[in-house]
Amino acid sequence: MFTLLVEMKKLVENIQSYFEKQTFGVCSWWGSKLGINSGSIRIYFIYLSFLTFGSPVIVYLIMAFILQVRNRFRFRKPSIWEF
Repeated sequence: MFTLLVEMKKLVENIQSYFEKQTFGVCSWWGSKLGINSGSIRIYFIYLSFLTFGSPVIVYLIMAFILQVRNRFRFRKPSIWEF
């Protein structure tokens, strides 16, 4: 019984760390652009999600998708030394 609880706790911690690393890039990006703490932006997303029945979650996922695509396809100018 105790080992099951330990395994469940590990699973929850792994899921939480994954989401903290992967999905909170939008809030930190907005925080750096606006000069606001990213934690307060996360709180506003949570409050708005409760008030508007989850529609900010859809906006959040769209912004996360755009940021991921933008970061993957960002082209840099080749230097004069590259052919």
